[in-house]
Amino acid sequence: MNQLLPQDIVDQIQREEQHFAAAPQAFFEAWKRGVEIAGPQWFGDGTREGLNQAKSKWDLRPNLLRAIDALGVLSSGERMFLSAMFSFYDAREGGAMLKRCHFHGLADFDGLDLPRRRVIADLLLNYNGW
Repeated sequence: MNQLLPQDIVDQIQREEQHFAAAPQAFFEAWKRGVEIAGPQWFGDGTREGLNQAKSKWDLRPNLLRAIDALGVLSSGERMFLSAMFSFYDAREGGAMLKRCHFHGLADFDGLDLPRRRVIADLLLNYNGW
């Protein structure tokens, strides 16, 4: 016997489908904001022009080697934010970077300012794989 789903369940399913359909573009927009905050030197071709011309997240892939080498000279907040962003691209390398920053859990983001927290939150909400 076929039973229809309650309307609130149907509405919730539709909202989730709409969210995930828009997620790749929303992720890219959040990623670009993060690149702007962290500095384009760590992403893509490492230039502001490259950031401005980027059409997809692939154009702004993290430069892991450059960032790993620079972790020692960045402030603790810069290291934490950059490492968190990199973890969306490469969970293993980004996770190792976060450990070097003494990151133990989400509560450790308490030192990030609001714009950086918003970037991380938006990336998390819209992440659909790299």
